[in-house]
Amino acid sequence: MYVGGIRRRAGVALGLTGLVVPLTVALGAAPAQAAACTTSTGPYQKQVEKFMGRPVDGKQSPADCKATQTFQRWHGITPSVGYAGEVTWRTMNTILQQRAAGKNPNAAGTCPTNKGRIACVDLTRQLSWIQDGAKLAYGPVPVRTGRDGDETRTGARKIYHRNIDHWSTLYQVRMPYAQFFDGGQAFHSVGKSMYNPPGSRGCVNMREPDAKAYWNMLRNGDDVFVYGRKPGT
Repeated sequence: MYVGGIRRRAGVALGLTGLVVPLTVALGAAPAQAAACTTSTGPYQKQVEKFMGRPVDGKQSPADCKATQTFQRWHGITPSVGYAGEVTWRTMNTILQQRAAGKNPNAAGTCPTNKGRIACVDLTRQLSWIQDGAKLAYGPVPVRTGRDGDETRTGARKIYHRNIDHWSTLYQVRMPYAQFFDGGQAFHSVGKSMYNPPGSRGCVNMREPDAKAYWNMLRNGDDVFVYGRKPGT
């Protein structure tokens, strides 16, 4: 097991391509049948309208509702009735923060740059990336971390166990490309939106291509640094 020193392996820098579903999504492309649209104006109506590229008047319209409902259905936000509520806006705001990160997710220098290869997880922005020192090696990519009561623990850790096709005996689910770094908490892929609330049971969920890239780029003994606080926890 490798437990120290600096090691650099070839990695492909991945930007924000595919980070989020485009704002304009055909209604038929969403994964579930729509419920009836609400006519109620939500507390975050203007913010949601602006995010969706709708006229910002702070009043619910049928078109506002359908656009918001499509977003909710795509990401598993329920009830998917097009209401501009707290969870919907919180999700959109997280996406805005992820976009703003661009190619420099560690601009604040919070994730250590003196460790060689390290996987960084920012709970606040629900972002992860791999860096070699201060150089971005992969990402940033969206992740889905622990829900309220099952938070992903913060701090400096190391990957200590890897299983490409792990089976969770606790939750009776597959955890492909699992790389454990803190007790039962691991990076692994899931087949759902990274914005699906309320979150994981503590693991750092990833899209399959990202989890596979992490599997190929990381090894036992590599550093992991988790910081921040997931919105809603």
